[in-house]
Amino acid sequence: MEKDTTKNKIHRKFKGTVVSDVADKTITVIVQRAKRHPKYLKRFNVTKKYKVHDPKNQYRKGEQVTFVECRPLSKDKKWRVLYKKD
Repeated sequence: MEKDTTKNKIHRKFKGTVVSDVADKTITVIVQRAKRHPKYLKRFNVTKKYKVHDPKNQYRKGEQVTFVECRPLSKDKKWRVLYKKD
């Protein structure tokens, strides 16, 4: 039994909102998720910013995008855009 290595696996996939498009070929995307405190069971929001590769500079501030993990492109940029949510 051989493993099928031809399939491309997407390891991590996130949806977020573009908050900055100032840098060349890079956008900053904020991802917000709800988390529950383990002891008090209160729900609270956790936000995180990601620097995402945008090769054509086509995404603008306020747009919803989906992005995935890829090889490191710079010190902080390890993500690339898949598509924009319509």
